[in-house]
Amino acid sequence: MPRIALFPGSFDPFTNGHLDVVRRGAVLFDQVIIAIGDNSSKQRYFPVERMVGMISSVFKHEPKVSVCSFKGLTAEFAREVGAGFLLRGLRNTTDFEYENTIAQVNRHINPGLETVFLITSPALAAISSTIIREIHRFGGDARQFVPFELPAATK
Repeated sequence: MPRIALFPGSFDPFTNGHLDVVRRGAVLFDQVIIAIGDNSSKQRYFPVERMVGMISSVFKHEPKVSVCSFKGLTAEFAREVGAGFLLRGLRNTTDFEYENTIAQVNRHINPGLETVFLITSPALAAISSTIIREIHRFGGDARQFVPFELPAATK
């Protein structure tokens, strides 16, 4: 049975920190599915379809990695795609507190689902999608933080 990991998130945008987690996860799992979820509490900055395309282009030569979007509960989507693992990156203790709670609920919804945490590489720990959106929104150069060219900012 293949070891499939789901790496869920809003990825608005996908960062070099996310890239690091996926590549490290691909060493541990047979398949990593990057799943862009619809977070009802957030308004997106970059459209989901555009982000799916940009992330897919980064991994076009990495057959163990795929990208898709989904709606609904992460634990249910993991069941739909046959993922037995959730892959999550942790930058700090605040991330751990948040992610630990989510992991417990996901396991309650889908008892066979294990969450695997990877500690963010130190050089990438300060990167967040929120910071990148702000840099981009105000015309700054965010290229060093993302693995692709971002579209022009719309003010």
